[in-house]
Amino acid sequence: MNINIDFSKINKIFQSKKLKITLLALGALIILLAVFGLGMKVGFKKAEFSFRWAENYHRNFAGPRGGFFGDFRRDFEGKDFIEAHGVFGSIIKIDGSTLVIKGVNNVEKTVLIKNDTTIERFRETINPSDLKVDDNVVVIGEPNDSGQIEAKLIRVMPEKFFPMPMMRPR
Repeated sequence: MNINIDFSKINKIFQSKKLKITLLALGALIILLAVFGLGMKVGFKKAEFSFRWAENYHRNFAGPRGGFFGDFRRDFEGKDFIEAHGVFGSIIKIDGSTLVIKGVNNVEKTVLIKNDTTIERFRETINPSDLKVDDNVVVIGEPNDSGQIEAKLIRVMPEKFFPMPMMRPR
């Protein structure tokens, strides 16, 4: 059995413009689908946080059992999602390793200080015990299933870093 392979024909196939365009289009489609999938994942995470936050509002803030918003899921159409991964505002309550922060539009968020949380004032790392009510803070973290933010970084900011009245949490 003798098999003859004509490498000149194979080279012509790999050098053809149609194959290159097809492979490029296929690669672009794969990248587009990956970006779309990532966007869906991020959107789902934000929607999930907003849902959990509303479901646990009464536990986090000792409000009415049904929450102040009534049927939050039905009334939520057309409104922006709640920021899940951080908050900036002023500390209104400190309870051990839990902070309640009043942010933009007077939205209160519960922030949990974990063992690996970094807390900074200017360039100095400080302890959780150095935080005070009325401190202006910027928090970056991860949402948990209870609608709280588990802080990775808390930065204490002076008042002058909230220049516009709508940014001032008070």
